[in-house]
Amino acid sequence: MKSVTVSIDVPQAPEQVYDFLDVMAHHELFTNHYLTDWRYSGPGRGIGSCATVTAALGGTKTRVTIEVVEADPPRRIVERNLSAAGRRLAHGTYTIEPLRTGGSHLSFTYAWARAPLADRLLALVVRATMRRANRAVMRRLATELARHVSAAGS
Repeated sequence: MKSVTVSIDVPQAPEQVYDFLDVMAHHELFTNHYLTDWRYSGPGRGIGSCATVTAALGGTKTRVTIEVVEADPPRRIVERNLSAAGRRLAHGTYTIEPLRTGGSHLSFTYAWARAPLADRLLALVVRATMRRANRAVMRRLATELARHVSAAGS
């Protein structure tokens, strides 16, 4: 299946964006509109940090294990997502690039490495649902970043 990428520009520096995204518990703040029942394991940040969540999208619910498998501060974080009893394997990649005018361009790419037959048959719908959910994630992430950086500065 083709990957889905969404992006947003934020006023925070790449280091600030990375520092926020590096903490697994922060992801709950901007994804809890469709990822619930967060349970954490491993370190709180960095490679090996992990969460098990319930994803509710497209009228279905499934358990997903999210684990950070690569980190390149302050540019990139790669998460491995395993769900559907191991039939779905995907990678979520956050890429952070500095903007010439200040701030950061933040993109998130969800790429399937393995997908159940139903996902593949309904690929257009699945991809559209993921794109819509992740666009909301990016808007919510921008809001949480502003709160976090503002709280850290006071």
